[in-house]
Amino acid sequence: YIPRERCVELKSLKMYLQRFRNEGIFYEAVTNRIMDDFVAVVQPKWVKVESQWTPRGGLNSNIIVEHPGPLDRS
Repeated sequence: YIPRERCVELKSLKMYLQRFRNEGIFYEAVTNRIMDDFVAVVQPKWVKVESQWTPRGGLNSNIIVEHPGPLDRS
């Protein structure tokens, strides 16, 4: 991410992400919630969240979200 005035402590980020470990929620919803929470607190110039999921069934999923979107780089 490209910060404005606030930066994130890695330990705090790790503890936040661990909250989702046992939550029954879709991959896309988790990724979007992380993005929404991060943008609300940090208010970065730009951020990209990429989540990689490897469930037991063997079908991997990579979810990618950017803020602001690719067309809004002002």
